Amino acid sequence: MSADSLDLLLALLDLEPLEVNIYRGQNRDLGTGRVYGGQVFAQALVAARRTVGDNREAHSAHGYFILPGDLNAPIVYFVDRLRDGSSFTTRRVTAIQHGRAIFNLSASFHIAEEGPEHQAPPLPDVPHPDTLTPELQLLRDMADRIPESIRSVVTQERLIDVRPIDPIDPTSSEKHAPSRRAWIRAAGRLPDDPGIHQAALAYASDYGLLVTALQPHGIPYRARGLQLASLDHSLWMHRPFRADEWMLYSTDSPVTSGARGFVRGTIHSQTGELVASVAQEGLIRLRKPELG
Repeated sequence: MSADSLDLLLALLDLEPLEVNIYRGQNRDLGTGRVYGGQVFAQALVAARRTVGDNREAHSAHGYFILPGDLNAPIVYFVDRLRDGSSFTTRRVTAIQHGRAIFNLSASFHIAEEGPEHQAPPLPDVPHPDTLTPELQLLRDMADRIPESIRSVVTQERLIDVRPIDPIDPTSSEKHAPSRRAWIRAAGRLPDDPGIHQAALAYASDYGLLVTALQPHGIPYRARGLQLASLDHSLWMHRPFRADEWMLYSTDSPVTSGARGFVRGTIHSQTGELVASVAQEGLIRLRKPELG
């Protein structure tokens, strides 16, 4: 990963203040024709964090995707300061493009407190990330099978280094179990600010998540007639972490029904601590060709 990738990630997360409680963010094209949901989620979390005291960090954030984002227009984030309590702070963020809300986020921030601790069983026995091929390299190796119109975008430098444990050919219609595991981390060394690490994880948490729900149906990610879109996204952060160190992202999809797929995920540090949990429901619509 290049230094340019890290600079791009930090630039995406460095919102421009426009007024009190109002911020503006820029976009990056990932080849889907619309703004990547993880980007909007992360930027909204950054906007909320800008209005919170330094002594508390986000522990949960819940977002709804309302309209597809326009890659050619900046996004403006309006922050509502709902509550400033003695130990919790609550914010609501609305993302606006062309005068319309495209996304909203509710986020809660908490002071650091001591309490009882436990977690589910630690990391499974998985290969070390250094022994795995980066997903970007896997895509570049199959570039001839990627449509020329999006090839340069899909194979561009990544802001997040993703190392799949059991890579699946995204162009294949072969069926697989609805589960995925991959090591992830930011493309370079991040500043020590915990808010930056939370935002970077928020950005990464939406990447490839809904694809897990496609796997048991043998539907390629870019199948003709497939409409795939995140509807909502939730992220819980359980303990401090560094997003520039390897984390194991494990996802599974227990159900698809009614043209919607549900996916849940866990994120562990390389030392086995459960640092975050994720849940998402998304649209999985197969458009039938019109009869002539």
